[in-house]
Amino acid sequence: MKHYHKILVGLDLHPHYDNTPLKRALDIAKDNDASLYTIHVIEHIPAYSLGQAYPSIIDLEEEIMKEAAKEMKKIGHHYNISEEKQILVMGSPKTLIIEQAEKLKIDLIVVGSHGRHGLSLLMGSTASSVLSHAACDVLAVRQMKEHNHTG
Repeated sequence: MKHYHKILVGLDLHPHYDNTPLKRALDIAKDNDASLYTIHVIEHIPAYSLGQAYPSIIDLEEEIMKEAAKEMKKIGHHYNISEEKQILVMGSPKTLIIEQAEKLKIDLIVVGSHGRHGLSLLMGSTASSVLSHAACDVLAVRQMKEHNHTG
């Protein structure tokens, strides 16, 4: 019996984390003949953290968005995920993952956890918040440190 129809997986584009959540989401999507969407949320940069390399926060955020879009396109190409199903937004991951899941009528969200201490540290504050606020099932997948998104 097929259970999931639309799956949303949160991507961590940090170069030191692996793609285990994405691989798990791909397996579940295949087993359920489900549509798979990816999301990466870039948090706004606090004004006080601006260095001298960029004339404004807006310029820095635009550069970060461009680099993230390139990485998502590369991942999408590698795993055969169409650009229409790749979501790149700026804001609070805790809020925007939930909003996108509701908008797309997602029935499973897959997020990475980092294996630290305590509930929010064990899962990461984003994963913990998504688990607490999502209207659908949430799968937290242990994410290990690595150096390659496409391997």
